[in-house]
Amino acid sequence: MPELPEVETTLRGISKKILNKEIKTFDLRTEKLRWPIDKGLKKFLKNKIIKSAERRGKYIILHLSESHLLIHLGMSGKLRVFKEQVPSKKHEHWDINFVDGWTLRYTDVRKFGALIKITSDPEDHKLLKNLGPEPLGNYFNGLYLFEKTRKKTRPIKNLIMDSNIVTGVGNIYANEALFLAGIRPRKQSQKLTKDNCNNLSQAIRQTLSEAIEAGGTTLKDYTNATEAPGYFKKQLRVYDRGNLPCLTCKTNLKLIRQANRQTVYCPSCQK
Repeated sequence: MPELPEVETTLRGISKKILNKEIKTFDLRTEKLRWPIDKGLKKFLKNKIIKSAERRGKYIILHLSESHLLIHLGMSGKLRVFKEQVPSKKHEHWDINFVDGWTLRYTDVRKFGALIKITSDPEDHKLLKNLGPEPLGNYFNGLYLFEKTRKKTRPIKNLIMDSNIVTGVGNIYANEALFLAGIRPRKQSQKLTKDNCNNLSQAIRQTLSEAIEAGGTTLKDYTNATEAPGYFKKQLRVYDRGNLPCLTCKTNLKLIRQANRQTVYCPSCQK
């Protein structure tokens, strides 16, 4: 599933080709992804201009002249941009075509993504209004995390993956950040000290920043807006390395399941 670094990389890739451009046509080939797509979008989007674009958690928001489009990539969605005429294939569900000849195309094999028209403040939308702070923003820090862990008995990995606590920390990067912070993923959240929380908040920021710099992580089929893979896989310290030697201490990494997700940690480096 595309996580925050993959979504941020996608956003940066498409922004170069779609901002301040007039929409010529909207081609819809699949009316229902996670939710039905508004059938009136074809008429609604004509002649609209994409003024700006931003990421909120794992969502992309396109700000139009007087409205907004909310995009989620689901489990396997991709956005790409191209200028030449490219016939659509199976699983390529919609195109936004611009006056200057560029096209923004959405592909989603599993159809878990979303394209939603918003005519009010996007931050008030039900999918966004309860999201926690951005992990790369100023509001997310060790003190905030310490306060959120008090009286919480659930494992710390589950807590930092809760989008209501902090948005966008997916499974891959939770594993990696906990390793950097030296904290076991099953440790009760309330048992973290202030130092633990400072280290973990910094590790989350470092991990996500490194992943964005590397263009995200490609484990199976993720590619960015220009169809290039993400290279952070080469930098993974624990994720997808269960039972292999720790890169730091050579102890065999432990592979367990948490909330039906792969969790890998070092029994020596993580306390």
